[in-house]
Amino acid sequence: MTLNTKRSLLTQAGWTVLAAAALLAGCGKKEEPAPAAAAPASAPMAAAPASAAPLKVAFAYLGPAGDHGWTYAHDQAVKAVQKEYGDKIVVSTVENVPESADAERVFRDMATQGNTLIFATSFGYMEPMLKVAADFKDAKFEHATGFKQTDNLRSYDSRSYQTAYLAGIIAGKMSKTNTIGVVGSIPVPEVIRNIDAYTLGALSVNPKIKTKVVWVNSWFDPPKETEAAQSLINGGADVLLQNTDSTAVLQTAEKNKKFAFGWDSDMSKFAPTAHLASAIINWQPYYSKAVKEALDGSWKGNTATWWGINEGANDIIAISDQVPADVKELVAKTKAAISDGSFKVFVGPLVDSTGKEVLKAGESADDKMLGGLNFYVKGVEGKVPGGDKK
Repeated sequence: MTLNTKRSLLTQAGWTVLAAAALLAGCGKKEEPAPAAAAPASAPMAAAPASAAPLKVAFAYLGPAGDHGWTYAHDQAVKAVQKEYGDKIVVSTVENVPESADAERVFRDMATQGNTLIFATSFGYMEPMLKVAADFKDAKFEHATGFKQTDNLRSYDSRSYQTAYLAGIIAGKMSKTNTIGVVGSIPVPEVIRNIDAYTLGALSVNPKIKTKVVWVNSWFDPPKETEAAQSLINGGADVLLQNTDSTAVLQTAEKNKKFAFGWDSDMSKFAPTAHLASAIINWQPYYSKAVKEALDGSWKGNTATWWGINEGANDIIAISDQVPADVKELVAKTKAAISDGSFKVFVGPLVDSTGKEVLKAGESADDKMLGGLNFYVKGVEGKVPGGDKK
């Protein structure tokens, strides 16, 4: 999850988005998370007086709002929140913010411009946001998919691995070659979880399944995503999943008369024949909650929120008519079981790709394990880049 050429321009007063529609930078090697147990919550930060000016809210986007994937999902949620709160808030966005020193400059400028609720929508923004949050104690900072928190910075994420598992059920039933593929972005835990969950879902209905992975080391690079998808198809994979942000994988499957899934947003219109379903993220519930808390004074730092199907943050939608009715029924039943907590995706006995037991029978992975997950499960070919050296 090759660096792309990009440029990210900071906005002037008024925060009109000036970022160019260039390709994004992918992350370098990430600090390994030791995640997910949240620190004790800070005391609520004071609400603004009723007569005060509107709350100024800013969002840093990893890619273009029109990527129809990750950033598009965030942008749709932002638009919904703008409509919900009306003149109580003023929202600005900056697109194509690299996960680099440029991000720190963007966050610092956002705070200097008077934004007191600032969202960073990608993992690689964590360290830059921590630096800026330390200098602007009166502002509230929100980091997507991160694992570090402070008194005025908190993190939030979605359990996309849940819908990756559901996609895997469909893939396992639809594959004719017993080989499925994933185009991976950056090898960080959130992506590895999705690869593993996709494989586990497929294996639950087809024990012959094997998963091939090609990494592009970028979140958004349509040419490389296309190349990776074609490589997987050439290697025998006939159902593809992606953890990248464009529609390139799905469109490559369409050209090759194979199957694939939409990711983060509904991508069904881009490949009507290849599209089997879309595993989506709905950020609106969390953004609405965060804005409400900033307005009424109940916002607290030092917390981590991880929502999934049960909270309406994740779903699998637009399931193709090509998917048999009994498979759709199984997906619906499994989705309901995930939602009510009676089914867990990562449960023992579970072994990694080397045959090592990682969960004993009856055990299920807790959030700490999931937050730092860095191994392939049995069924995934190869090794995690930078992971197990055995």
